[in-house]
Amino acid sequence: MDSQFSLEEIALTIKQAQEFVARRVINREDVIEQAFCAFLTGEHLLLQSRTGAGKSLLAEQLFACIEGARTFRVQASKEQQPDTYFGGLDIEKLKTGKILHNTEGSLVESEFGFIDEIFDANDFTLRALLSLLNERRLIRGVQNVEAHIHTVIAATNYLRISEVTEAILDRFLFKAIVLPDKDPLIQFKIGVQYSQHSNRIIAPTKKIQYNHLYRLKKMINGQDSTYEFRISAEMLYFTNLVIRHYEFARNRGLREKYKGQQSNEYSDFYISPRTQAKALDLLRALAFLDGRTLADSQDVRKLSLIFATAGLPEETQLFDKSFTAVYNSLNAGNGFEQIRTLIAYESLLEQIEKDPHILQQPLDKTLSNSQLRRSLLDWIKDALQIDHTVQHNKKVLESFLKNLIPVCDEVRELKHSLEKETTKIFQHIDN
Repeated sequence: MDSQFSLEEIALTIKQAQEFVARRVINREDVIEQAFCAFLTGEHLLLQSRTGAGKSLLAEQLFACIEGARTFRVQASKEQQPDTYFGGLDIEKLKTGKILHNTEGSLVESEFGFIDEIFDANDFTLRALLSLLNERRLIRGVQNVEAHIHTVIAATNYLRISEVTEAILDRFLFKAIVLPDKDPLIQFKIGVQYSQHSNRIIAPTKKIQYNHLYRLKKMINGQDSTYEFRISAEMLYFTNLVIRHYEFARNRGLREKYKGQQSNEYSDFYISPRTQAKALDLLRALAFLDGRTLADSQDVRKLSLIFATAGLPEETQLFDKSFTAVYNSLNAGNGFEQIRTLIAYESLLEQIEKDPHILQQPLDKTLSNSQLRRSLLDWIKDALQIDHTVQHNKKVLESFLKNLIPVCDEVRELKHSLEKETTKIFQHIDN
C-alpha cells in the first residue's frame, strides 16, 4: 500500500485543480467537470465549437494539472496516415510484408492525447484509431500491443457523419459543445485573464500525480478492490429506469421536431449498452468526488454529464426532468423499498434455477441472509400456514409476488417480469 495514497487528499487535489482550471478558462464549469470525470473513469472527451473558442487552451490547461504522464498532440489532416498516431513504419520489416510501427513517442505510448480537428482525418486513419481508443491496443497487421492511453481529448469545428465517424463518436463518452458567450461580464472576465496571462498555460501549485489517478481509476472501474465504490441493486435499477425514460423523451422530441418529414431525415437517439454500462463507472466517480463509497440518487441525476451534451442546456434539462419524473414516482410511496424486495426475490429465483433442491428446504433457512427474508416471512406468517414442502414453497413465492401491490408503473413492470420468470423457472423444474 502506497503510504502517500490517500483518497481524501486526492479528492481535495482534484477539486482544487478543477477550480484552478475554471478560473483560467471562464464560464466552462460544466465542460471542466466533464473532463475531470473523464480523467477519473479513463474515458475520452470530444469538444465541438467554432474556431477561436478556446478548445486547445482548455485541453492544455487540463493536461497541465497532471504530473508524471506523457501527452501526445497532433493537428489532424486528410493527408495524414495512421503512422502519424502510431509511429513510423519499420522499413526493414515492411520489406518482408510485415506492418510494424515504431511506437516510441506516439499516441500508443502516451497516457494523454489531444487531437485537434479530429474529423479532418481521413476515414482510413479514423478506422485505425477505433481499437486504440476503445480497447487500448494497437492492432495493425501482425502488430498487437497494449497502449498506455488513459484519456484523449479531441476537438472539432464540425461533425462529419459517416459510418466510421459515428463509431468514433461512440468512443467519446463525454461530449461538449463550447459556444461563444457574449455576456458582457463574461467577456470582461475573459479579457482580464487574457491581459494577465495571454494564452499561456499556467500550472497549478499542486498537481495530480498520474500514478495516483491511474490507481483511483482502477478502483472506480472495479479492477482494484483496495477501496470499493458501490452501487446498490435498487440504485442500479433506478439508474436504468432514468436512462430509459430519457432515451424515450429524446426520441419523442425528435419525432415532434421532424413530424411530417421522412424518417430517414433524422436518426433516433440511441444509448448503447456499452455507454449505459460505463455510466456505472461515472456513478462511482461521482460518489468518490462527494466523499462517499456508495452511490446515491443525486449521483444518478448527474449522469447528464455523459447522456447530455455539455453546452446544450436543453439536453441537460431534459435529463433532469426524466430523473425527477422517475424519482418522484418511486419516492411517492415505498417504491424504492419494493424494488429492493423484488430484486432480492429475483436473486432467490436465480438460486432456485441453479439448484432446484433449494425448494425442499425451509424458506426461513434459505433466506437467512437475504434482503427478502423479513418481507417474505412476515407475509407468510400473516397469510399462510407454515409448511416446507416443495409445492408449498412454490405457492408461497408465487402468492407473495401476486399479492405485492406496486406503488407505481415502474414497480408494476418489474413485478410483471418476475411473475413471468417465476412461471418459466417453476415449469422447467416440474418438467
